[in-house]
Amino acid sequence: MHDWRDRLLGDPLPWLLDEATPAVRHLALRDLLGRARDDPDVRAAQDAATRTDPIAAILAAQDPAGWWEKPGPGYATKYRGTVWQLMFLDQLGADPGESRVRAACAYVLDHSQAPTGGFGASGVAREALPPPSRVIHCLTGNLLRALIGFGWLDDERVSRAVAWEVAAITGEGATHFNAITPGPRFRCGANEGLPCAWGATKALLALARIPPERRSPGIGRAIQVAVEFLLSRDPAVADYPMGYGNARPSSSWFRLGFPSGYVADVLQVLEALVAAGAGNDPRLGHAVDWLLEQQDDHGRWANRYPYAGKMVVDVDIPGAPSPWVTLRACRVLRALG
Repeated sequence: MHDWRDRLLGDPLPWLLDEATPAVRHLALRDLLGRARDDPDVRAAQDAATRTDPIAAILAAQDPAGWWEKPGPGYATKYRGTVWQLMFLDQLGADPGESRVRAACAYVLDHSQAPTGGFGASGVAREALPPPSRVIHCLTGNLLRALIGFGWLDDERVSRAVAWEVAAITGEGATHFNAITPGPRFRCGANEGLPCAWGATKALLALARIPPERRSPGIGRAIQVAVEFLLSRDPAVADYPMGYGNARPSSSWFRLGFPSGYVADVLQVLEALVAAGAGNDPRLGHAVDWLLEQQDDHGRWANRYPYAGKMVVDVDIPGAPSPWVTLRACRVLRALG
């Protein structure tokens, strides 16, 4: 019988299930072994993860009001401000029912959302909403993905953020373009107005988390636009539109890492396309081959973009085999079959 691990040079699953790293074990049980969220082993691992770094250290650094480092929209500093912690907690598999996680979700919705619905990249140290001019795809996608993952899809503010994302992608409906998001189809001021594949990846990961039965026709069209854009280039080459005279793709595309901020890598494009149901597209073949080439002799992947020294707590040793990056890769390979 075919097993997704047949393509690996070694079996990393016992390593990923080690009780010494309960946050990794929690997600490996759920995402690689298919255990239900209410499975006793899954719940035990998630409970242990809450008490263990890195999740414990992040939660311990939180102000009782729900913010990190300073009150306000929370974009600064990178990567210790409020919005980053919410993204990272989601990627680490933090418990949605944990009171401090819920406080973080509520704080971001109260303070990081612009009046137009998207989330704004503002780092001011005061509790003022970010202006519409600071709303950008990568931040909105990252926060939407986290909020949906933490169970806030029914919140009216999350619905407004989804509406902003859909309109900004398709150009349909009540669009609110600005200098940093100057037009539809992922145009980005930080990329000289050209479409940004990093932003597209984050947006697609967010929208793909909405259950299919709850997707409006507009959400479906936005997902399709994102899929078509990310497949318009070979993800293994990542020669997406580049502004400001750049002739070669950013090296960050090819440095697999964890956690993920606004930068995307080849693996995250695969993650987004698989989540959106496009995993069988033959145009992913080179990217999958590239991913397999990055493993070591034990079927593990290294963290080459770890934000070392920049976070509340380090997650990995830079350049060393990483259970987190390995988990990311194995999820994709399992989904592809």
